[in-house]
This record gives sequence, structure tokens and C-alpha cells, in this order.
Amino acid sequence: MNIGEIARRAGVSRSTVSYVLSGKRAVSATTRQRIQAVIDELGYRPNASARALKEGRTRTLGLVIPPANQRLTDMQLGFVASVVEAAARHDLDVLLSPSGGDHDRSFERIVTGRRVDGVVLMEIRLTDDRVTRLATAGVPFVTIGRTAEPHGMSWIDVDYAALISRCVHHLADLGHRQVALVNRSAELVAAGYGPSHRALAGFRAATAERGLTGIDVCCGDDTASGEAGMTQLLATHPQVTAVATINEAALPGMQRALHAAGLSVPGDFSVTGVAAQHWAEDFRPPLTAADVPTRDMGAEAVSLLLELIATPGGTPRHRLYAPPISLRESTGPARTR
Repeated sequence: MNIGEIARRAGVSRSTVSYVLSGKRAVSATTRQRIQAVIDELGYRPNASARALKEGRTRTLGLVIPPANQRLTDMQLGFVASVVEAAARHDLDVLLSPSGGDHDRSFERIVTGRRVDGVVLMEIRLTDDRVTRLATAGVPFVTIGRTAEPHGMSWIDVDYAALISRCVHHLADLGHRQVALVNRSAELVAAGYGPSHRALAGFRAATAERGLTGIDVCCGDDTASGEAGMTQLLATHPQVTAVATINEAALPGMQRALHAAGLSVPGDFSVTGVAAQHWAEDFRPPLTAADVPTRDMGAEAVSLLLELIATPGGTPRHRLYAPPISLRESTGPARTR
């Protein structure tokens, strides 16, 4: 069904139907009612272009995700799902756009192509050219994560420094004296990935405060890397009795390596960290962890973005999440091995 068919049935011109849909020009009440009756009879819904003409908006949000050649972690997928669900509740569509590497043109089309009313930007680096580009272009945006100096921008983030610090204090309270941080990949750390740097800062501060020996290692976001990394950690630092991690995708491999080494959790070795809830609950035994509320964070990012779209130049707002550590079964008193 299209405008031409509506015009034919209503006995008017296509331009008159267009004026009724867009509100660009006045149309007599009688004609408008006749056209509306045909629209109601046919169950016609104006397409996105017609709505954009009427409202001056696309009713579409952009969600900028990591490059398509990188496998998204479960937490990242959780953010994507929560943003899409929150947008749908406002009758908005979401246009996914990868950025980085060969995908910079896709991001640039989001910025310059007027395809979206605003942007949610994921996976923020401490110095992030994408943030600068959006701000310069005047595109409303909200970030999941934050730069080193996030003044003047709206953002949602997890307080990785505080949460990893809490994990270390929990392990110290249990008597662990040599602990390790299993971070994200070396490539992400080198690129200035915010969560990795903040987690490391929290880890170092807490180990220093408690007088612990702290070892930090990088690990790829997959099972194989988790297994290899834990195997190497056990071989090179046999006195380590516990780890904290922000690398949930590596957890199954870490678990496999501990089992292969004949170490029980938590009898011989304790594991804790920051993870999505289902990763924590699927770990065996269930993981003592700060459960990241991805659904709440995605919804709030959309809410903040809609505020910016509705009130250009409004005051930026932010929210730093610091969920409590859920005590489960993967941590216990340190034992001498």
C-alpha cells in the first residue's frame, strides 16, 4: 500500500495525501477526514521517511559497536540487547554500526548522513577520537564507558576500579596474600581501553593497601586464551592462590586450566571478579562477583540520549554503577599449597 493508492481511493492528488501525512500544508477538514478514513480502512502506516518529514526526526538511534570481525563478549551483547529493547519501548529503531579498522566509513556515515537522531557509543577508550568526532559534529550521543576526561558528555559506566578493589579486599580478608588480576587482551590495554586501565588501577591500589603481592596478566576474550593464560600463571607464579578478573569470556578456560592442574575451587584456589550474572552463575562453583546490570545500563543510556535529543544543549548527565559483590561459592580461605 502506498500514497498513490490512498490518493486514488480518496479522490485526491498524491500531494494532498502527502500534505496530510507530513503536515507541511493545511488541508481542509473534509478532505483530511476523507483521506484519514481511507488510511484507517487500509491499515496504512506512514513509512519512516514520511514520519521523518513530519517530525523532523528519523526515529532511529545509532548504536556504535566494536568491529564486526571481533566476537562480541556476552556483556557487550547484553548492552546491545538492552539498548534495542529500550529503544523499542519508545517506538524507535536502532541502526547498528561497527567502528574501528575498516569500518570507519560506517561510523562516518552515522555522523554525517543524518540517518539517526542520536548515538549510543560502546567500548570507550581513555582517549577516543569517536567521542571528539560526535561532539564536533553536534550529534547527540551517550557513551557506555567514559574517556579519561569525560566532562561535558553524558555517559553510563561501571566502576571497575572500585569493584576490583572490593574483590581484592575480599580475598585479603580470606587470608590470600598473593593474588592476580586477569585483565582483557594486551591489544585493548595498549589501545587505552577504559575498563582495563581502571581495573588495573583499582587492583594495584588495593594490593598495596593490604600489603599483598599482586600479579597482573592480560588475556584474550575467549575460552582458549583463558585456559592458556591460567596455565601459564600457575606455572610462573605457583604461590598465587586467587585471581580477580574482568574477562568473563575467559572464565570457562580458566576453570578448565584449574581443573587440569588438580586445583579445586575454592578449596585450593579462589576466583572472583566482575561479570554478567549468568556467567557468574554458570561458573562451577558459582562465581563470587559484581554482577553488571547490562539491562539497566542500556535502558538508562537510551533515556539519557532521548533527553539530549529533546533538549539540545541540555546539561550532560552520567551514572557510575557499582553493584555489590554477590558472595557465591568460588572464594574461600587461603590454603598453603
